[in-house]
Amino acid sequence: MIRVLLADDQSLVRAGFRALLDAQPDIEVAGEASDGEEALRAVRELTPDVVLMDIRMPVLDGLAATRRITGDDRLKDVKVVMLTTFELDEYVFEAIRSGASGFLVKDTEPEELLRAVRAVVGGDALLSPGVTRRLIAEFAARSKEPSGADALAELTEREREVMALVGIGLSNEEIARRLVVSPLTAKTHVSRTMVKLGARDRAQLVVLAYESGLVRPGWLG
Repeated sequence: MIRVLLADDQSLVRAGFRALLDAQPDIEVAGEASDGEEALRAVRELTPDVVLMDIRMPVLDGLAATRRITGDDRLKDVKVVMLTTFELDEYVFEAIRSGASGFLVKDTEPEELLRAVRAVVGGDALLSPGVTRRLIAEFAARSKEPSGADALAELTEREREVMALVGIGLSNEEIARRLVVSPLTAKTHVSRTMVKLGARDRAQLVVLAYESGLVRPGWLG
């Protein structure tokens, strides 16, 4: 059973998400929070699998709460999906740099929300369909100048190649087709790369691909 915590200062939003999620046989809502501080306390008490976290909340905003969650080794298995009202939210990339596994706009289709919850539990990055790879690249470029390839020294040439493909948004299946290998082989390379770089998930791997300069803004593969 996938346990979800809802963190949003709008009770109607929480009620809508709860109704949708609780209707699923493999998902249950473990708790709710109306601000970042409440969310942080609830995560520490309940250790849910996934937190649906609003970016803009009183007392403590979603970004700050996410940084505290992802910075706590005791909560390393908790995945955070940020919720935003606007697809072009200036905080989207900062949210991913803060450790979020992805983000969704609040008016996303129900099926997409359910897919998101299940995807992040499986270790996949989740980005709202309306956000293009160019946008991700632009946020990355604004966020930090490339720091050079020193951080990638432990990677093999194939792992760097795979990381670059992850960075431009390709799935394991797409990477497998590009490199003419099996999807399982592609997944193995991605997993090993994440372990070597200490990345929580694919979203963090995307961040590192840009920050290291391995992928540059505008590269769409």
